[in-house]
Amino acid sequence: MYQFTNQIKNNSLNEVVLCIAFIFISSFIYAQDLANTTDVGVFSFEEEEINYGTIAQNANGERVFKFENRGRAPIVISKVKTTCGCTVPTYPKQPILPGQSGEIKIKYATNRVGPFTKSITVMSNAFESKKVLKIKGKVLAKNTTK
Repeated sequence: MYQFTNQIKNNSLNEVVLCIAFIFISSFIYAQDLANTTDVGVFSFEEEEINYGTIAQNANGERVFKFENRGRAPIVISKVKTTCGCTVPTYPKQPILPGQSGEIKIKYATNRVGPFTKSITVMSNAFESKKVLKIKGKVLAKNTTK
């Protein structure tokens, strides 16, 4: 009986040691992954949603999302997608170096009357590889704008 009780205690002790070792190794791996993410570009947008407010039909639909690369590596924007053809993006094709600024220009077709909300998805090599920006507003028929 004594031998059986000792065996149970030894097994429990082994499980505790294994558990502690697993936690230690996991935290080390996580720390390595975190260290690797510091050598990437990081978007910092002045604003992530632009509200056009109420605008007249056929008014200027151009707006600009300004950003800075606050990371430690260049950001390369590979693609910018919009939710419909009424929203046309223009974005830098060259890398945005750390500390540099850039702009993503959006032209919304204001010929359509009514409220709108559109998403713009920026795909890049930045830490957040898919960044969603939004525009919203309301287009009133030209003769009814307040």
